Amino acid sequence: MSIMPSLVTPVMPPGSLNASGQPTLLINGGLLLRPWLPSDAAAVARVFQDPRIQQWHLRRADSEDEAREWIRQWCDGWESETACHWAVADADDDKVLGRVSLQSIIMTGGQAEISYWTAPEARGKGVCSRAVARVSSWALDEAGFNRLELGHAAANVASCRIAEKTGFALEGVRRRALLHADGWHDMHLHARVLEG
Repeated sequence: MSIMPSLVTPVMPPGSLNASGQPTLLINGGLLLRPWLPSDAAAVARVFQDPRIQQWHLRRADSEDEAREWIRQWCDGWESETACHWAVADADDDKVLGRVSLQSIIMTGGQAEISYWTAPEARGKGVCSRAVARVSSWALDEAGFNRLELGHAAANVASCRIAEKTGFALEGVRRRALLHADGWHDMHLHARVLEG
């Protein structure tokens, strides 16, 4: 069986990410983004009991074992170059404060979808916006991505503020695009692209 030749050179050739280990990224103000650890399972399971997390997400974690399996999958994403997931942690005590990830990576076009959540006790402190800004600058300025998309339920005002604050321009509304526990949601589509 022959492979049809491509008319374009991939923006990110295979090995662009997994040729080295997933980086730990420092953020001013005492935060760091680091790869997930199996020992983070209790923190993930606890956060996913929060009603606000459940309002905007499609899954819940019912046990630490389930959360540990998610973490295993998140770590596998780096190796397969399909996703990059970071724990947002306090740089002093390593407490998990949130998550930011690049998902649905398309290496040919250098594209990914950014997503995030923040633990209840870390909200309102700029944790999420600083993490999104740091991953975005790493992706576009260091890792070779060309375009990052950010989607959120149109009713999720806090997520829209994060998108705007971190330079993700609103490109449109995807009507009835995602089914949540409370029904269909219109979704905002924001994006940042490599300048130049």
